[in-house]
Amino acid sequence: MTELSGLVRDALRVRGEPISRLGYFCVPFRPAEGPLADKVIKTYRGGRDPDVLEQLGRRHTAYVELLRWAGVRLPDTRFLILNEAGYMQPVIVQDAIDEALLLRPQIEAAELPVVLTLLEGAARSIAEFWARVAQRPERIGYHPSIRNFAYDAEGPIFFDTFPPLIGYSREDMGRLLLRFSEAGLVRTMGAVLPERIRAIQDEWYSPSGTIVGLIGSAVRLRPDDGPAILDWARGFADGQLDGAIRLEVLADLDRPPRLPAFWTGTRRLLGLEGKPNV
Repeated sequence: MTELSGLVRDALRVRGEPISRLGYFCVPFRPAEGPLADKVIKTYRGGRDPDVLEQLGRRHTAYVELLRWAGVRLPDTRFLILNEAGYMQPVIVQDAIDEALLLRPQIEAAELPVVLTLLEGAARSIAEFWARVAQRPERIGYHPSIRNFAYDAEGPIFFDTFPPLIGYSREDMGRLLLRFSEAGLVRTMGAVLPERIRAIQDEWYSPSGTIVGLIGSAVRLRPDDGPAILDWARGFADGQLDGAIRLEVLADLDRPPRLPAFWTGTRRLLGLEGKPNV
């Protein structure tokens, strides 16, 4: 890890162009050359709160292990903290993914039958994740949006491991959303409207919400195909989901899913693109 920290410091000194300007937590970049040229580096807000940051590191390790245990495919993902005279900065170093494999552009460009095949594979993997973690005692979340997936011949690949959605209460996660947001505007809003910021996480902890969120994103990317996507989604829920998640997804699909107005307004204010966060 000491060697990796040195390589990351070198890469940060000659930081290249960002890969994504999604920017709620970070702006990922890929070094143009050097030993980390095949990696994506994600840096997060540092600070002098070692208890928070060291716990974050432990939770991130636990979350990556949980995702893999639950059958989620991940690129090689490492977490480290760069310590400069007590100022600690969290960093994630992850194997880069071929941009041609990112799910969002595939959904945008493919013919409708291929789109539905991609959505079915992603939705099935989300349902399988929730089924596998259902008996775990920790509070566990998942953020499998279209922009957080790639998709190859073997199926979906998930790559967004921050924040680590394991072991944090709703209140604690709300504080993390403020602590690690890169946007001063969000932190100011959080001081005035803390419940609005806490609510950002709620879909991540809802099995039906994560599936409906995936479908809603596809409808927004392919508005002309929205009715066909919703027809497929209802058939998927009715035929492949069970119990409460089936009923909740079907209820939510009575109308085209929409993002909360508060969140879409905040994204516009921050200039967030919604592109893949990798």
